[in-house]
Amino acid sequence: MKISAISIPEINPGKYNIKDSRLDEVDNITKAKKKTYVQIEVAGEDAALDADAILALKDSRTDLILKDLEFVETRVSRSADEREKAVLAKFKEALEKEDFISGLVLSEEEKKIISAYGLYTNKAVVMAEKEELEDLNALLAKCVRDAGYISFFTTGEKETRAWLIKKGVSAWEAAGSIHSDIQKGFIRAEIIGFDDFISCGGETKAKQAGKMRLEQKEYVMQDADLVNFRFNK
Repeated sequence: MKISAISIPEINPGKYNIKDSRLDEVDNITKAKKKTYVQIEVAGEDAALDADAILALKDSRTDLILKDLEFVETRVSRSADEREKAVLAKFKEALEKEDFISGLVLSEEEKKIISAYGLYTNKAVVMAEKEELEDLNALLAKCVRDAGYISFFTTGEKETRAWLIKKGVSAWEAAGSIHSDIQKGFIRAEIIGFDDFISCGGETKAKQAGKMRLEQKEYVMQDADLVNFRFNK
């Protein structure tokens, strides 16, 4: 996942581990040899249109809106497609009210029409106060959540690890985030909810308490699920 930090010199571009207290709790029980947090990339403004989320200070809100408004007005003047013009008119109305485009409800056809647009406020945008930069981990974690991402965990003797996935993905898709071979040979997902894992004191006791569920490909992953994928090798 990539976050574009706009006009925030206090944040250096690079890779950041997002520390997660829930993963710490799991690791305290499992005591694996290695603990691996989710890692994200922070880039500058030049990567904003390719990023999954934008992070900016609250006094930059108007600048983002004006960038999009300029794009929309230029596009309207050049377009001969009435359907496109209708969508752009909707965008212009929202932006002139100082609302972000991401707040609009769009049909699938409208989404298709604008799929190639380079817009700032059509992404997840986190507007931060200056003081929030003091806890960068919490701020980046908020960007991850607002961009629609969650984590699932795997744990064992060798490693306790968090994996980043989009909210709403299936167990089959989540398996692919670990390795394509796991996805191809998917049999089932053994799931223990985070609260059950912690309250029971780990995988073995959670199983004994009947808290482990066997889920198929279409199961929708939940935030902080503990997962063991069974697959044909």
